[in-house]
Amino acid sequence: MIRSGLVVSICAFFLVSFTSLQSQTTHNSGSLADTLDYPKSFGFGRPATDREIAVLDTDVRPDGKGLPAGSGKAAKGKLVYAAKCSGCHGVTGIEGPNDQLVVIKNPADPKVKARNKTIGNYWPYSTTVFDYIKRAMPFNQPGSLTDQEVYDLTAFLLHENGLIRAEEVIDAKTLPKVVMPARDFFVPDDRKDGPEVR
Repeated sequence: MIRSGLVVSICAFFLVSFTSLQSQTTHNSGSLADTLDYPKSFGFGRPATDREIAVLDTDVRPDGKGLPAGSGKAAKGKLVYAAKCSGCHGVTGIEGPNDQLVVIKNPADPKVKARNKTIGNYWPYSTTVFDYIKRAMPFNQPGSLTDQEVYDLTAFLLHENGLIRAEEVIDAKTLPKVVMPARDFFVPDDRKDGPEVR
């Protein structure tokens, strides 16, 4: 009883404070819009160099266009994953703390998270795995992985999701041929009432 009364009191305090602030803002400016005058520049940062832009400026399509030369294998990718990915995604790609990457093989196991959208059950194209890793991973150094490391990681993650065999080599020709289980659940945007994106 005391606890619920305390919660009600705290909520009432914040509501009164917010209402007072809202009233002051409306009175002073005539609207709830932000009234601060921000400078054009905060005086920190710098323009990105051409090299920095090039590292992140990748564009890999579902048909494989944009994939670089090179190839990868799951066994090598397992080593790269352990060194550069497991801290965020868990030893097997399930444990986290960040996004789950691998389909849970035994959802009843209490040691694993509930079923989430993963590479193996949600992503529509295998080439997206390469593209995303290349541009955005690892979180603390995006764009720092070599094409070889990205191919190896892609092979490892596809293998862990049961989509390729351990001995398979993936490259610009074979990667687009990996059929993802969720592919047919995605449809092209065929709307005609605005700019067409292809």
